[in-house]
Amino acid sequence: MNFDAHNELFIVQRRELAELFGFETRNKYALLDVQGTEVGYAAEQGKGLLAVLARYFLGHWRVFDIHLFDTQRQPLFRAHHPFRFFFQRVELFDAHGTYLGALQQRWAFFSKRFDVLDADNRLVMEMRSGFFKVWTFPFFRGGAEVARVEKKWGGLLREALTDSDKFRVAFTPAVQGRERALIVAASLFIDLQYFEKQANS
Repeated sequence: MNFDAHNELFIVQRRELAELFGFETRNKYALLDVQGTEVGYAAEQGKGLLAVLARYFLGHWRVFDIHLFDTQRQPLFRAHHPFRFFFQRVELFDAHGTYLGALQQRWAFFSKRFDVLDADNRLVMEMRSGFFKVWTFPFFRGGAEVARVEKKWGGLLREALTDSDKFRVAFTPAVQGRERALIVAASLFIDLQYFEKQANS
């Protein structure tokens, strides 16, 4: 999948039947273009009992990997989340295992903030979201907004009873290539960090 071909994507979490009964299953997502056509997929790895227990008891603190695939189910990227109680981090690798960059949470008073780092761990963008912007996550470079992730309202019943989320990801031309892949990984990080119910319970 070529992220440069899309200035806007929607990332939709796919729910499973067990989640209706409060059982947290592996996170799975569909990547859609603006016409609603599926252009890729993402899925959390780990099917064993230990993975199930980690999802249920550790929430977003657990170690996990999310693989991103194209429509032919060919692997594109792997997002790795190491175990951390504080200052969460997600590292992105391509299908060959090459390190592409990372998302590093930073301390912020009454707000949400993390840095986007390149393969040399240099700061390339910052995500800063104010206290009252609960569902909006803008990315800045040099003071200018270059990308944005927004959680979309799913309706009262869906929001109250499930953690099945939908996100809009918008890019400006200032963000290309690997940086767009990092923004897509950031949208998954945002979902798991701020909206996964087990993490917030």
